[in-house]
Amino acid sequence: MYKILLVDDESEIRNALANYFPWSSLGYEVAHDCKNGKDALDILTTQKVDVLFSDICMPLMSGLELAEEVVKRGIPLKIVFLSGYRDFQYAKKAINLGVYEYIVKPSKFDELHSVFSSLKTELDQQNSERNIDTANNKTTINYSDNIIATIKDYVNTNYDTVTLNDISNIVHMSSNYISTYFKEKTNQNFSDYVHMVRMKKAADLLGDFRYKTYEVSNIVGYSNPKNFTRMFKKYYGKSPRDYRNSKEDF
Repeated sequence: MYKILLVDDESEIRNALANYFPWSSLGYEVAHDCKNGKDALDILTTQKVDVLFSDICMPLMSGLELAEEVVKRGIPLKIVFLSGYRDFQYAKKAINLGVYEYIVKPSKFDELHSVFSSLKTELDQQNSERNIDTANNKTTINYSDNIIATIKDYVNTNYDTVTLNDISNIVHMSSNYISTYFKEKTNQNFSDYVHMVRMKKAADLLGDFRYKTYEVSNIVGYSNPKNFTRMFKKYYGKSPRDYRNSKEDF
């Protein structure tokens, strides 16, 4: 059921619309009714309403002023105006505000039925599109998460030999795109992630005194011990030898 807020300073019209028009059969329910735009705005700022069905000429705040506030505040709803005046300026203003329909009093049952039936169809379509967008976004997020998880798992297992070509064969993306994609999703360069994994593994191995420093270098994928030492010092602030000594002292 879509929720409607009725606004009209004439109590007889307001009560008739609220109680005698078959809203439920069209897929609506009258959530609230008000006698002026100011009271209506108070409701709209605190409660969700799908349709505003409002008179134009009212005390305190007119229907046009109410619609202007709705637009200014970005309140998501459809507006239908009801007016006793066939004034072109009113109609033009309503169009400029993006009002769905402008109905002139005295309104006929068939006209009301037609307007709100059409509006129901439009609301249903918007909800359907919104649900599809939400589902697509969730699918995209899940897909992205799965790809990043796959890349990280592979790196954590094959940190010593991993290359972008290896990852490319697994996730079916080009090497260049993987670098861009990984950076976009993790805010970290792929190469930096590989170095981080290698350095953490190296730190673990340095705690095992059975391994010499150059052996640790080879195990984590650095054939040149000098490059390994340089990278390790950049990551931990000390050389592999000093790091091992600090562990031994501890």
